[in-house]
Amino acid sequence: MNLFDILGPVMVGPSSSHTAGAVRIGYIARELLQDEIASADIYLHGSFATTGKGHGTDRALIAGLLGMKPDDMRIPDSFAIAGEQGLHFTFQTKNIKDAHPNTALLLLTGKNGRTLEVQAASIGGGRIMIQKLDGIDVNFSSEKPTLIVHNLDQPGHVAEVTSMLSHKSVNIATMQLYRDKRGGYAVMVLETDQPVPAESIKWLEHLEGIIKVTYFNGEEE
Repeated sequence: MNLFDILGPVMVGPSSSHTAGAVRIGYIARELLQDEIASADIYLHGSFATTGKGHGTDRALIAGLLGMKPDDMRIPDSFAIAGEQGLHFTFQTKNIKDAHPNTALLLLTGKNGRTLEVQAASIGGGRIMIQKLDGIDVNFSSEKPTLIVHNLDQPGHVAEVTSMLSHKSVNIATMQLYRDKRGGYAVMVLETDQPVPAESIKWLEHLEGIIKVTYFNGEEE
């Protein structure tokens, strides 16, 4: 246990789960998109849907999408700032099966045309869990450097990724593999102890059978 676990995050209130966690969801989603966000369609589930507005969850999510952190004093003004920066957004409620009560589903489009669907939950104390990317289960915390490889479900891709990381002296902390069906769409999620070099990510992007590579450098306290 560390000091963060006892005291919670430094944040603009009122709630670590509904506000600080929501800001982090938006911020991590922005980082994963790897593009300035042009539009966001956001669906709120459970407690986020019923009490989120009173806790500022909607403004917190938009603040995160704008690149703000939980302690940013501009969070209450995020709607106005989004208007100034040309970020268009909508909010709706949605019942998401088997989802955590504090869950948001974000459908993002970047200014360069990149798209991403992110489902994430605020699990308390400002911490979050990314549950799905583009409809595929992933389940990672975003606290460590995280490499997400979207690929065709074909032999060899896992070996290519792990061999590259070994060659760059990047140690794998956790690794998860998902696919929608045999021979279909697959995702690798690798949390690492060291950052992944940018040139290695670009190399992965050009491999045959690789659909998309997403990387987040982590936000360990």
